[in-house]
Amino acid sequence: MSTTKKEAKLHILNEQSNQNTKGALLRQIILGGQDGLVNVLGIILALATGTNDRAIIILGGLAATFAESISMAAVAYTSGKAQRDYYYCELEREKYEMKHFPDVEREEIRLIYMKKGFRGKQLKNIVSKICSDKKLWLETMMTEELNLSESKDIKPMREGAIVGISAMVGSIVPLLPFFFLSPQAAILPSLMLSIIALFVTGAYKGKTTIGSWWKSGIEMAAIGIAAALIGYAIGILVGAKV
Repeated sequence: MSTTKKEAKLHILNEQSNQNTKGALLRQIILGGQDGLVNVLGIILALATGTNDRAIIILGGLAATFAESISMAAVAYTSGKAQRDYYYCELEREKYEMKHFPDVEREEIRLIYMKKGFRGKQLKNIVSKICSDKKLWLETMMTEELNLSESKDIKPMREGAIVGISAMVGSIVPLLPFFFLSPQAAILPSLMLSIIALFVTGAYKGKTTIGSWWKSGIEMAAIGIAAALIGYAIGILVGAKV
């Protein structure tokens, strides 16, 4: 392969890696931000509707913010670690099977490519080529048999931090108006600010992935409205009995 072709291939691989990293980062930010905002929105609207005490609303909102952020960070960390550990566990299992049961693993390669439509000499050559290179053989078993890709880009600590911080930022959005307005006056601004934030987030997700940006924005905003209605209903029911 010429130097130019090697450079082009390397550039493509780097671009794919960057796209995967950006996609994972976007997913983590949206996961944390949306979850934090929606949950805290429902809680503080329930408090604001059920009580007219500004201190209780802010205290409840802040407690929910920190609890939600820590919880989301912990979940992101443990799930990322579990995914990474599972990959390497399966990798070691495949290495063991290739070493101790090579004929079985070779047959699995043959069946994989037979299902892809290869037959006869062509199939034999493919199996021979793959199984002559242990690294290629192992990679093929991981991707083709187990549908697992290398997890070197999974960083549980980083994912936990990103999701946790995003959840905290999202949680603060519906709470902001209550720092400056009376409880009843802050309800509508809190709801509107939350819906706008969710719509913008959904629209950005739609623009950077696939699908209609405005449909994605409306979909995410609708989630916030549903949370607000539930919180509002709970506030009315509980407030009427207190």
